[in-house]
Amino acid sequence: MESTRQKKVSRLVQKELSQIFNKESKNFLGAVLVSVTAVRISPDLAYANIFLSMFPVIDPADALDKVKKQGVSIRKNLALVVKNQLRIVPQLNFHLDDSSDYAEEIDRLLKK
Repeated sequence: MESTRQKKVSRLVQKELSQIFNKESKNFLGAVLVSVTAVRISPDLAYANIFLSMFPVIDPADALDKVKKQGVSIRKNLALVVKNQLRIVPQLNFHLDDSSDYAEEIDRLLKK
């Protein structure tokens, strides 16, 4: 169960990371649209699991590796934006969001 503070920080991080990816992702991913679909913050607010959806991409795992390699600069950009709102900028752990693939699979199975 997430606390109110965790929810607020999650929303803040999600909003700011979305803007960062909107501006910076062209530099290391090219013409790939990156959406931050969910953010899960640890109870001590020190770690954040970031779930990303990328489109159009041939190999999502390769694109995720590129994002992970840029993790330090992404965290630095996040720190510049939220420095007045958060005491600790969380460590960012990036994951692929497979909920759309899961929904497509459920639709395909229901149509059978």
